[in-house]
Amino acid sequence: MATTHPENVGILAIDIYFPPTCIRQEVLEEHDCMAFCTEVEDFISMSLTAVTSLLEKYEIDPTKIGRLEVGSETVIDKSKSIKTFLMQIFEEYGNTDIEGVDSTNACYGGTAALFNCVNWVESTSWDGRYGLVVCTDSAVYAEGPARPTGGAAAVAMLIGPNAPIAFESKFRGSHMSHVYDFYKPNLASEYPVVDGKLSQTCYLMALDFCYKHFCDKFEKLQGRSFSIPDAGYFVFHSPYNKLVQKSFARLFFNDFLRNARFESLCFFCISSFLTCVLEHRSHIMLPGVTLMKLAPFSGLSNDESYQSRDLEKASQSVAKHLYDSKVQPSTLIPKQVGNMYTASLYAAFASLLHNKHNSLAGKRVVMFSYGSGLTATIFSLKLQDGQHPFNLSNIVKVMNVSEKLKLRYEFPPEKFVDRMKLMEHRYGAKDFVTSKDRSLLFPGTYYLTEVDSMYRRFYARKA
Repeated sequence: MATTHPENVGILAIDIYFPPTCIRQEVLEEHDCMAFCTEVEDFISMSLTAVTSLLEKYEIDPTKIGRLEVGSETVIDKSKSIKTFLMQIFEEYGNTDIEGVDSTNACYGGTAALFNCVNWVESTSWDGRYGLVVCTDSAVYAEGPARPTGGAAAVAMLIGPNAPIAFESKFRGSHMSHVYDFYKPNLASEYPVVDGKLSQTCYLMALDFCYKHFCDKFEKLQGRSFSIPDAGYFVFHSPYNKLVQKSFARLFFNDFLRNARFESLCFFCISSFLTCVLEHRSHIMLPGVTLMKLAPFSGLSNDESYQSRDLEKASQSVAKHLYDSKVQPSTLIPKQVGNMYTASLYAAFASLLHNKHNSLAGKRVVMFSYGSGLTATIFSLKLQDGQHPFNLSNIVKVMNVSEKLKLRYEFPPEKFVDRMKLMEHRYGAKDFVTSKDRSLLFPGTYYLTEVDSMYRRFYARKA
């Protein structure tokens, strides 16, 4: 690969892996499905599977990888990185000259890893080889109302120049703060401590700050304001789908307050709207409807607006037509697999590619990444056709999302609970061998075979 100044740096290729085992969430709560790891799979085995699959399907020479970054919050060792487990793939080919380690901060670690790789390729440190990013997590919760929001997946992304999914690196807004909304202080357990109400408020607050910074930078560089119509699609970190709906509605409300989307609204429109209301006519102009529904909330403070159910309902109502076209196509995998922590945002992006790949060329996609504690960024991607094998159609073919969802095995609730208890008992444990039954795993899948008396973990690959 040439080492000249790279252009259109971004994602060349993507693959996603989620366990073939799932449980219907309506069994636990009214929702769709959630994936979960049985005793023979974990966040390390999923990452091994995703990386190997991507390299093989795109015929990437492992010696051409120069940086490997992993994002995860599923920690089993306080010192040894997940990246070091993945090195066994590359050591086989004599490639040990690979920079990068793990990034950890709740669900944001995958985005930090992605930025690290993109920044490396764009920098003078780049040696001409590919970057590789892995987002891997198993999201599990103690028994209770949060358990149905769990899930598991690993996403692998190949980073390089001339990408069909290019970063608009200057359009990026971040917000970082110190909050205890979701955290894992008990090192003997993989279950988090969650303040659900605070976490939702923090998510929306971070979204507001990030969007403001993003819009300010866009206006400074482009000489005009940014608003929702400037992007073809929006993709959100997805702990659960209702929060995604609220989030897009929040962006819509932000546009309303900034007068970006409705700058053409004039006195004539308002007068026409009021006349229509007074005369009980059915034909009402959309700007007028928006004004009347959202204007009563324009005087709320930020804190008041986060708690207002009336604002939440009104903004979702007026934003629904845009949500259906600009956000809904990205919700497939998060709905079917559940919360995947660091992999969640990129599984949502994979859903968008799956559903809309034939019409994405030339479109801007705005991404929102959130990690509790808290860290958040809004960033922008620009999509183009690309050259085979790094083109959108081939990416969708390789991911094979429909088939992966179709071939899953649905567990009954009793077996699911038994598996959760076993996994809870074995978390941080040593000196055990896993089940020899790998019948549910697809060929090429990595699995955990044992943890020895020195806590060393061993993996094998199903033929």
